[in-house]
Amino acid sequence: MGSYCGDVLIHIDERLDDHDIHTIEYNLGQIDGVYCACVPERARHLLLVDYDPAGVEAAELLQHVRRHGVRAALVGL
Repeated sequence: MGSYCGDVLIHIDERLDDHDIHTIEYNLGQIDGVYCACVPERARHLLLVDYDPAGVEAAELLQHVRRHGVRAALVGL
């Protein structure tokens, strides 16, 4: 991974159980260029991803979330 760090916030449009949330977090964390992916306990509809923008694009991260069958959108873009 490079030395750059960016953050992206992904809004998840539906309620997910703990298993589904942790699966999405884990799978995102396995992508080259992703440092960390987490859903805050008090804001379970938001997914914060720390990543290297030189190695992976925010739109690609969003597509990974959507592949889990959930409606989601990038916040602020």
